[in-house]
Amino acid sequence: MSDEHHGSRIPEFRSLSLADRRRELAVRAELSPDDLALLDTGGLAAADAGRMIENVVGIYALPLGVALNFQINQRDYLVPMAVEEPSVVAAASYAARMVREGGGFSATADQPVMIAQIELRDVGDPAAARARIEAARAEILALADSCQAVLVSVGGGARDLEVRHVTGSTQNRLVVHLHVNCRDAMGANSVNTMAETVAPRLAELSGGRVGLRILSNLADRRVVRVSARIPFAALASDKGGAVGSEVAEGVAAASRFAEDDPYRAATHNKGIMNGVDAVVMATGNDWRGVEAGAHSYAARDGRYRPLATWKIEGESLVGRLEMPMAVGTVGGTLQVHPGARLALRILRVSSSEELGMVIGAAGLGQNLAALRALATEGIQRGHMNLHKRAVGDPAPSRSGPRS
Repeated sequence: MSDEHHGSRIPEFRSLSLADRRRELAVRAELSPDDLALLDTGGLAAADAGRMIENVVGIYALPLGVALNFQINQRDYLVPMAVEEPSVVAAASYAARMVREGGGFSATADQPVMIAQIELRDVGDPAAARARIEAARAEILALADSCQAVLVSVGGGARDLEVRHVTGSTQNRLVVHLHVNCRDAMGANSVNTMAETVAPRLAELSGGRVGLRILSNLADRRVVRVSARIPFAALASDKGGAVGSEVAEGVAAASRFAEDDPYRAATHNKGIMNGVDAVVMATGNDWRGVEAGAHSYAARDGRYRPLATWKIEGESLVGRLEMPMAVGTVGGTLQVHPGARLALRILRVSSSEELGMVIGAAGLGQNLAALRALATEGIQRGHMNLHKRAVGDPAPSRSGPRS
């Protein structure tokens, strides 16, 4: 099928009937009638739900939408989003259209490396223990790989280790970080198994005893970086009023506020996560882990900061986002959830890194839409119009900004 038919620009998509949207999606994503039938059930049968969690009594559904207009590294994407909040899908699509006028999003991703933490308690001589562990690096990495033959066979496995002397309530604790390339999996199960496998040998080397053995959700070895450059003309109010340069200055000023104030940064980042979490959920990934990584990364230097910033450069508004992105395209929920697999087919991504870049772009786009609204008519105008349409409530809302 031609690139044109895979494009993410679908004019008046929201004006189409549900049936027509599905027909358009089927063409663009090459979906079969059976694929489309999954959209009626949320893609999950009760029997399959019982394989995912305990004590299943039913299925809880969320709306699944498709964000349009996304162009990332010169490739178009239809972006599935599972979310309950009005305006998120529309805002992401609108922002992606503005970014598209500046050439689309640019993105990079680190190798998919996760961190396994092995805590060693009651270490008598931390400095000497560290030296012994570092000298045994090759042995420890080989031991870790020995329990993950499948991961090693596809090019993943243990890559390095780091020994940290973490003080606080005790001075005699070492924490060993095992860096594991998880390939296209999120990697929690593999990483945890490796941590438990190497822990006894690390205790022998350190002279201490084993404490916790588990992954860290601060996945700072697995970071995505996304940028966007929007010409002033693309930012101008489409209903008259503010010109593009004024909107750009308003967005940049809102970004500076988030950089200066952690109270504002929290809401700024929540807007980013509106876009991020919706795609993470649609693709069957662990949104709680991604949230934990995002917020701990935002506070990694001891002060809570925005994950994305916006500045004026020449005649353009330029945004940059950097955040951990521990997501996978194989394993976990994807083994059980047909709807999650369908979302990945709609996205047409080929690796966990590519999926992470798309998710990061959704977050940066959502942030742009929220800040542009705040800098012009205010966040509530479009958001509450959609909310009132959803609940059939003509009364004005008194709720505050949500993104």
